[in-house]
Amino acid sequence: MSDPNLYLDAFPSWLKTLGSDVNEFAPLLRSEGLSEAQRRLIAGSINYLFKSLDLIPDGIEDLGYIDDAFVLRVAADLATREGENPGGIIRRLSSEAKLVSSFLEADYARLEAYVRSLTKGAARGRTVDEIVGDAAIRDSLLGDVASWVSSYQVPTFQRDERTLVKLRSFLDTKLPRP
Repeated sequence: MSDPNLYLDAFPSWLKTLGSDVNEFAPLLRSEGLSEAQRRLIAGSINYLFKSLDLIPDGIEDLGYIDDAFVLRVAADLATREGENPGGIIRRLSSEAKLVSSFLEADYARLEAYVRSLTKGAARGRTVDEIVGDAAIRDSLLGDVASWVSSYQVPTFQRDERTLVKLRSFLDTKLPRP
């Protein structure tokens, strides 16, 4: 792990922009300029917001939503490898995934594998296959996203190295092992 201040500066800012990031990322599900593989990664990461059992429970002070921010960035990074990179939000989130990689070091591969597995998952009764293949289900998800964004309240993130230790510990414990 490089300079902890890099993470202590970036991670709280990602929590502040999480609502707007999701609001900008989710409509890409309708983009005909993206490959199906890219839309599946986006769908899995957006659906992750609604999982009742995510890597770090949303109610955990300081950490509850940072896993959501990580998942969006990793999904964007993976999407850039699955087809033409349309730029915009995908490019920005993908570039920020480099900081997640630096923070997690060898465990980043486990997070990537986890994010890829989200393309096979479901949340609130919606599978990624249904989201990508059915406009009504996709629109329902986008409606839930709008509600989520409007109710999202930026959590605290203590600018303390102990917060980073807790975060790494949580992810090390919760990320599936190969």
